Amino acid sequence: MPNPMLASAIWSFLEDHAQERPPATLRRLFAEDPTRAARMTHRVGALTVDLSKHRVTDRTMELLLDLARNRQVLERLQATQAGEEVNTTEHRPALHTALRLPRDAEVLVDDVNVVPLVHEELDKAVALAERVRSGEWRGATGERITDVVNIGIGGSDLGPRMLHRALADHHTGDLAVHFVSNVDPDDIADTLEVVDPATTLFVIVSKSFGTIETLTNARTARAWIVDALGEDAVADHFVAVSTNEERVADFGIDTDTMVGFWDWVGGRYSVSSVVGLSLLLALGEGGFRELLAGMRDVDEHARTADYEENLPILMAMLQVWYGSVLGAQSQAVVPYSTRLARLPAYLQQLEMESNGKRVTHDGTLVEHDTGAILWGEPGTDGQHAFFQLLHQGTHLVPVDFIGVLRPTNDVGDHHDQLLANMFAQGAALAFGRTEDEVAAAGVDDALVPHRTFPGNRPSTTILLDELTPRSVGQLVALYEQKTAALAAVWDINAYDQWGVELGKVLATGLLDVLVADEPLQEGDGGLDASTAALVALARRARGRD
Repeated sequence: MPNPMLASAIWSFLEDHAQERPPATLRRLFAEDPTRAARMTHRVGALTVDLSKHRVTDRTMELLLDLARNRQVLERLQATQAGEEVNTTEHRPALHTALRLPRDAEVLVDDVNVVPLVHEELDKAVALAERVRSGEWRGATGERITDVVNIGIGGSDLGPRMLHRALADHHTGDLAVHFVSNVDPDDIADTLEVVDPATTLFVIVSKSFGTIETLTNARTARAWIVDALGEDAVADHFVAVSTNEERVADFGIDTDTMVGFWDWVGGRYSVSSVVGLSLLLALGEGGFRELLAGMRDVDEHARTADYEENLPILMAMLQVWYGSVLGAQSQAVVPYSTRLARLPAYLQQLEMESNGKRVTHDGTLVEHDTGAILWGEPGTDGQHAFFQLLHQGTHLVPVDFIGVLRPTNDVGDHHDQLLANMFAQGAALAFGRTEDEVAAAGVDDALVPHRTFPGNRPSTTILLDELTPRSVGQLVALYEQKTAALAAVWDINAYDQWGVELGKVLATGLLDVLVADEPLQEGDGGLDASTAALVALARRARGRD
């Protein structure tokens, strides 16, 4: 069966367009069109998004949007928000957008309006958070809670952790929030060293309450509490975000304090659910609801804006241009904000777990690249690390620059320097420096090739007016909707993640072999020669052979 995207005549037009000579350069495009920057800069909520530094002409964008219309991208975004079964391999909707709808909205799943259910759990989480924040909730010794430890992994960690740091200047109250995700014992040990069992509350985040990494860390935390305060203290120092009441109760957590969500909320899309309980504890109800309002702003924009003005669709189609047409393998995200330092890690899961797929909805192999390899680090640190490759390397790497116009902490000229660096890097990537310009600056002839910058390196610039819960919510939802738009173009399922399952299954069997008391025998566990040798080495290091 032919791939539906490649079968489109528009795809042929795009491929032919990409081969046109001479190719359009950013220098030429800006020189020929003084209105380019204004025309290609868009605004949604508190976000300004400049798309002008992309290697596209008006004809390129016309063809890309024709392809988006052909793939019915806008209609698919609308269908997702309406609760249609877009996760076809698991036969469920993907309704993270319902998590931020107002109380009077209606979205039906199996003829049930899910919006009241969302608000019921959110209200329960708000009430629980207020008990802790106000000091009503006390630990087993009667002392007030001072520290919260979020134990989760993947979507149960990356989103809350990223937003906790991003919104550090908007924390209210005096709770210190910590995050533990890695099953590496150093992760939990480092956290337990700086908190007091009498004043610490653990938030265990696992939909099934069976995620092995999360449960391993949770059991270690439980043993730590029991050792210090006794078995009866568990219910005073643990709450759960889960849907599995039986496992939660078996752990010793009072199920009356359990808050939950639904199978139509994927982990990497769950930060606006009660998975964000630790964030709610830090921000308070007002800040958390502002975050949800910001996400709702962009959801509405994605649902209603025409193709030419729909930012998630425009950003998605540019990624299709570079990845599927021009062969770019990766995408850099560079936040010029220390507060947004964890954004690249969050987006790695969002985009790479969603769109790292090799078959279409009907199981047909794709014949083009899908999800990009996403990576990045904060601004000026990145300049002194990987920007050499961006400027003069051989790879085509589109860059998303993300900055904040008005800083929360305005000290000296720090922020002006920060923005100057961000704007300069975008300009340098786009326009470079020619051999003639380098020679004219008096550079020795032998050094001219080394100091020439080819330019024509594409970038998007996203500017937040300020770093607030609402603006950061808009930023997160912008990338969520862009991810969904990409999946629609490629006809892949952005809401399952079968690719993470095989390693988990193999790890369970390997663990049994690693910890077995009996000496390792040839053929144990059906291991290949390489893995068997590694297991044997690990067993000897632990004194098991």
